[in-house]
Amino acid sequence: MTKAYSGSCHCGSVRFKAEVDLAQGTSRCNCSICTKSRFWKAVIASDAFTLTAGEDQIGQYRFGSETIIHCFCTRCGVKPFGRVEMGEHGSFVAINVACLDQLSPEDFSALPIAYENGREDDWDNAPIPTAYL
Repeated sequence: MTKAYSGSCHCGSVRFKAEVDLAQGTSRCNCSICTKSRFWKAVIASDAFTLTAGEDQIGQYRFGSETIIHCFCTRCGVKPFGRVEMGEHGSFVAINVACLDQLSPEDFSALPIAYENGREDDWDNAPIPTAYL
C-alpha cells in the first residue's frame, strides 16, 4: 500500500516527501558509490517525489554513464535521494530509505531487501556475499 512519507538529510536542510509502497521492496547495491555511501534505496516515479526544502543546499555528483544524479546535502553530506534520467525509458527517483523520518528500528528491520550486483553489472543476480551491504 502506497503511503506518504517525509524524509530529510541529517541536518534537516534538505527535506522531501515521497509516495512509496515499502512492502514492494527496497534494495542495496554493491557498486562503488552505493557501497561507500551505504545507500539503501526505494525506487519511485518522479511524480511521487517532492523536494520540500533545501534545493539551494543540494550538491550533485555524476560518474560513469552520468544517468544517475547523486544528490547530497552540502551542509551535512548525507545523500537523501538520487534522480535517474533514462531518456526514452523515463525518469525516476531513488530515495534513501534510511532518510525517512517516520520509520522505527522495527519498521526498518521488517523491510524486504533485494541485493543488486551493480559492481559487475549483473542486475539479475545478487552478489555473494551480501552481509556487508
